[in-house]
Amino acid sequence: MKKLIFKIIYIVVIANLLVLSLSIQVFASDPKLVSTLNNAFEKLESYLLKLATPAAAVAVGTGVFMKKFSFGDEEKIRTAKRLIRGSLFSYGFILCVDLVLSLVKTLLT
Repeated sequence: MKKLIFKIIYIVVIANLLVLSLSIQVFASDPKLVSTLNNAFEKLESYLLKLATPAAAVAVGTGVFMKKFSFGDEEKIRTAKRLIRGSLFSYGFILCVDLVLSLVKTLLT
């Protein structure tokens, strides 16, 4: 009885090894919905980046003109400096996030 159980276990192990060694290649792809969502998010990201560039330029320009035409008012000068600093920081943050996302995307592919 013990010899029969060992023979069955031996045959099952050998059969599993043969099946696993013969099926080396596996093919898979993203479902259509996932690829559509990925494309939509990539387009959305590119549109946001294209929109952020002129928005940052307008904010910096507004800050410069606000500082230029403050006529010595300290509150307007302070507000203009905060506007310029904040818009440049925000645009730099957007560029850094885009860079990190691109890095992650290249590492995953």
